[in-house]
Amino acid sequence: MNWLSPPRVRGALRVGSAVLGIGVTGWLLATLWPEPDRVAAGAPLSADQPETLAPFPEIPVTVLLIGVDADRLGAASNQAAPKGPANADALLLLRIAAQEPLQVLQIPTELGVQLPGEKDPGSLAHLWRRGGVGLLSDAIRDIVGLQEGDPKRYVLMPRAALRRLVDGLGEVEVVLSDSYKRQDKTQGYTVLLQAGRQRLNGAQAEQLVRHLPDPKAVSQRRQRQNILVEGLVEQVKDPSGIAVIPALVNQLNIEVETNLSLSEQLSLAAALISSPGPSRISRLPLADRAGEQTLRQIKAGASRPLWPQP
Repeated sequence: MNWLSPPRVRGALRVGSAVLGIGVTGWLLATLWPEPDRVAAGAPLSADQPETLAPFPEIPVTVLLIGVDADRLGAASNQAAPKGPANADALLLLRIAAQEPLQVLQIPTELGVQLPGEKDPGSLAHLWRRGGVGLLSDAIRDIVGLQEGDPKRYVLMPRAALRRLVDGLGEVEVVLSDSYKRQDKTQGYTVLLQAGRQRLNGAQAEQLVRHLPDPKAVSQRRQRQNILVEGLVEQVKDPSGIAVIPALVNQLNIEVETNLSLSEQLSLAAALISSPGPSRISRLPLADRAGEQTLRQIKAGASRPLWPQP
């Protein structure tokens, strides 16, 4: 099968993946964000003027969001099945700008990649465990065909941070077409959600995006992730959302790992609030499954870049 070729992934093994390191260069700051004194200190927050939260980034910013299947970063177990070290359980690329709709690309964690010197391909979910954010983001850059240096920022989010985000925004409204009911004693969680319009708290939001009764039903789980992403965006843009964002950003920084500074996080939140809707959520073009295979590959002939949409 035409898995991601070794020469393309070899670049992912470079130690000098500085852009995705914890440090942020002064040049990158100057390129993306205007001077912080553009907004008067102490300006009152206004839902009609999101720039009172923070200055907008001057160009679109691409962020890699990595959802980890552990309750907290550094946890000894992922509390999943099978149990073991944490994996990248959800992968999203976000393109945020104040003057264009939010763009979201869902990246299948079961996408196969072939590392140099290895006999068999592995999944993107395991790639993060092998080489961290740098290796994972370099592989995604090659797969999608992003410009050199993208994604410029990343956020590593465990389950506890997802619950805090939803609860901090004051619950999220969703519309479910199906009901979900399952008790999984092995993984220690219960799913009990009814079809219809409803507001989810943090624990229920986790149930929605975590539910996976069949390992091959990951496509359906990504559809449920779409529902939650759309609900979160609407909640952030709600007039009640902007007032809680500064405190919520401070709270979340205890739970997540990111190379976004606090001021950059506020700037992206302001840009998201200002961005026109609706959000554009897209997927990679995948080839059909061959038999019982679990790993997926990009459809033959797909031209890069695969994202973002023009």
